[in-house]
Amino acid sequence: MSFNSMLRIQNKSKNHVGAKAYVMPPELELYTAVVATALCNNFYEDKDGRISRISELVKKVPHEFTAKLAVYTRNEMHLRSVPLLLITELAKIHNGDNLVARTVERCVQRVDEIMELLMCYQFRNAEKNSVKKLNHLSRQIQNGLQKVFNRFDEYQFAKYDRDNLEVKLRDALFLVHPKAKDEKQQEIFNKIGEKKLQVPYTWETELSALGQQKFDNNQQKAEAFCRKWEELIQSGKVGYMALLRNLRNILQAEVSTEKVNIVASVLSDPEQVSKSKQLPLRYLSAYKELRDVDSVDTSYVLSALETAVKHSAANIKGFNQDTSVLLACDVSGSMSWTISPKSSVKYYDIGLLFAMMFKTRCRRVITGIFGDTWETVNLPVDNILHSTENLRKLSGNVGYSTNGYKVIDYLITKNIILDKVMFFTDCQLWDSSFVDNSLEKSWLQYQKKAPNAKLYIFDLAGYGQSPLKLVNSNVFLISGWSDKIFDVLSAVDRGESAVETIMKVEL
Repeated sequence: MSFNSMLRIQNKSKNHVGAKAYVMPPELELYTAVVATALCNNFYEDKDGRISRISELVKKVPHEFTAKLAVYTRNEMHLRSVPLLLITELAKIHNGDNLVARTVERCVQRVDEIMELLMCYQFRNAEKNSVKKLNHLSRQIQNGLQKVFNRFDEYQFAKYDRDNLEVKLRDALFLVHPKAKDEKQQEIFNKIGEKKLQVPYTWETELSALGQQKFDNNQQKAEAFCRKWEELIQSGKVGYMALLRNLRNILQAEVSTEKVNIVASVLSDPEQVSKSKQLPLRYLSAYKELRDVDSVDTSYVLSALETAVKHSAANIKGFNQDTSVLLACDVSGSMSWTISPKSSVKYYDIGLLFAMMFKTRCRRVITGIFGDTWETVNLPVDNILHSTENLRKLSGNVGYSTNGYKVIDYLITKNIILDKVMFFTDCQLWDSSFVDNSLEKSWLQYQKKAPNAKLYIFDLAGYGQSPLKLVNSNVFLISGWSDKIFDVLSAVDRGESAVETIMKVEL
């Protein structure tokens, strides 16, 4: 059955707040469920509920689609946990060839992901009253991991040889039984088994060792950590993500101007940004962490973060000086949930951030927020992160319902004709006046005025429902937290669906 045919049989349903919605085809629902999740509790669905729904959806879609989606989420969307869940669920129902093994090879890219996959497998295949770990490990997962083991050197293995894991590197070696490609690698495998890997020089090991030393006073301790951070920065051993996560620590250690310049240069380098494959929300999270740091270098580093996120926005296609766009950000109560327990980033932060990224590519643009009401907000183009934070501060101005239809009614009332209308939302829209207004009804009315306008719904939560029937040729649904959604948007404008984009992935 073609994707277009599947869309035509979309069934009416109710969303989590009781408003009319449409059930997505299983492929599209699985895509939205995995690219917009941190596999933790959110406003309308807890972690176990999301995992169970993903598991059931995997049973409904072609096995090849699940495999390609796993590869797509790891290599294009830069997610780590959810591809491993897809592999684990696929291994339960697929056999007869090496599809699962090939998927493992494409998705497991770091040593720690070997243990993560085994822990995910253990979690999803636990037997009651069993104390034995990893009962009946899938042969295809084992085959895939055997080849993965051959990729890494001693430093890479040692970097992730940690004792605080449920499944340790040594456990993984004995479970997978990889065959060494040469004598040198066999020596490394022996060291893993004997717990004799050389302790690597990393920022974690160096700071941990320093933290165990005794100091005469706090000033001596502070000076020691300052010197250590300067040494680490100069060594180049602090990876891009580690720099992002430690910016507060680095500035509070009062490292030299020279070292701050190195940090800022790395963060803002376009090649480093591309190579690091960071989600845009990581820059926003780092920006939030730094705002209240009392340092003469804070503003300089914040500017480097602004430059970095602009590089992420540089690949947005389909816009020129004449393209007219409306960017509507949902700041309702359900969007105020943090994406994970350890994160300060909320769902509406992601929508606001993407809107500001799009804004840098548009000259003719209307930006605003909606809840009970719709409010337009004029902000400068250049500073993405700063504008995101300014927009967030205004979120309480519009209330906490989800009257998305008011965005389109604004265009109708003002007789504004646009090329593109973009909603950043969790798709749980409803009419708080109970008059049965809806985004769908307003959009159909607007289409009479602007028949060539296109509506893009960016699903940021992946609950599996759409506020409009997607068979409409001018209505598109895109999902995810990665800057790769811009590539999906470009594909959609070329006539492809998100599902068709995923099916192009080579295994």
